Amino acid sequence: MKTARTLIAAVALVAPLLAFAQTPSTSRVDQRQINQDVRIDRGVQSGALTQQEAARLDKGQMHVQNMENKAMADGTVTKKEAGRLEHAQDQQSKHVYRQKHDRQHDYNHDGRKDRPQRKL
Repeated sequence: MKTARTLIAAVALVAPLLAFAQTPSTSRVDQRQINQDVRIDRGVQSGALTQQEAARLDKGQMHVQNMENKAMADGTVTKKEAGRLEHAQDQQSKHVYRQKHDRQHDYNHDGRKDRPQRKL
């Protein structure tokens, strides 16, 4: 009876570690994808991104997702594939930043670019 409890306790401690070891190596990629999607959505809501800019950025996100899917097709992601994914996400992050901080805005959400305010 005592050995059965010990065995159950050992399995209970080891099971989470085994589950962690089996998670895909692209969890960081997935989290970055989610974060960048949120950045794009917030940009649209605030008016910092126009609909055209958001559509273009979403297309870039889909490109990164397709790269991840191809890398995971054989079940493992090599270091080279992981490096390419990281680079693609870095580039996409730069695109999001540039589009959110350019002078094209749609603050009133009418689908047209708002003109920058003139300083008097």
